[in-house]
Formats: sequence, structure tokens, C-alpha cells
Amino acid sequence: MAQNENFLQREVNGNKFELLQGDITKQETEAVVNAANKKLAPGGGVAGAIHRAAGPELWEESKQLGGCETGEAKLTEGYELPAAYVIHTVGPVYSNSPEDPKLLESSYKNSLELAKEEGISSISFPALSTGAFGYPERKAGEIAINTIKSFLENNGIPELVRLVLYGESSFRLHEKLFNETFESR
Repeated sequence: MAQNENFLQREVNGNKFELLQGDITKQETEAVVNAANKKLAPGGGVAGAIHRAAGPELWEESKQLGGCETGEAKLTEGYELPAAYVIHTVGPVYSNSPEDPKLLESSYKNSLELAKEEGISSISFPALSTGAFGYPERKAGEIAINTIKSFLENNGIPELVRLVLYGESSFRLHEKLFNETFESR
């Protein structure tokens, strides 16, 4: 991975937690997380980009999984992606319900648990639910960073968790949240 100015790394319990601005489809981690829809179908945003980069075999395998409920995580091969695996998770469509944060936390946590169960040592996440699903980016970022940090504090694998932000403004917001989280504890 080429280092650039839009990159942060902290150690948590001997593991690495990284934040960077980049393209989720170009990450050379063992797995990337797909911000999926319930049918695991190609679509817009992250799901469309991952399906396009992985090739048609990803959709063929995804169809066999019977969909995915909000907060769940499912695993496929990565096909033409640099990543060997894709972990598909469905984040909540934001409705300002008390369930929204719990469901978003479950999407991150269940993806991390699946990676741990499968022995996946490195994983890259996009900012789940912040695109077409409308989750406010600041609230979603707090949940993402806190959930990942908490998981790493209590688990030895994955050894590397990377949160990949597509745009500069998204990176800057998450950078502020990342620094606040690590400075407050």
C-alpha cells in the first residue's frame, strides 16, 4: 500500500487499526467488506464497485447464499479483486430509530467475527450505511471506530483492520473521530 498523507495507524492490543483515504476495491487486505443490499446483488456505490472489480463470478456465488439480513455477514471469494475474500454485510437504512445504531454495530461486529472464525488476518471496511442508506456520517463513523477498536481490544485476529474512506471530506471527519477516540481512552 502506498503511504500518503491521508493515512493514520494505531496499535490496539498488538493489532493495527488503520484509517485511510482510498478505493475499497484496490485494498490488498485478505478480505474487503461489501456494503451490500439484502439480495447481495450488484448495485450502486460500494456494492456496485466491488461487483464490477471482482467480475461476474462474485454475483454468481452471491446468488447461492440466499441473501443477507441487516446486521448479518456472509463470505464469498474475492475473484478478480486483490483481496482473496469479500465479506458482505447489510447495514441499516437510516430511519433515526433506536435500532439503527445497534444494527450498524452488528454489521461491523459480525463482519469481524466472521473474519476471526475464518482465520482472516486483515480486513478493509468502507463507511457502512453512509451512502444511499442515508446514515449520518458522523454518527456512523463513531459507531464504526468504537466497534472496531473494542473488537480489537478483545481479540487477536484480524491483525489488521482498515477503514477506507473514499473522499477527502469523509477522511477528515473520520480522522477527527479516530483521534478523539484514541485520545479519550
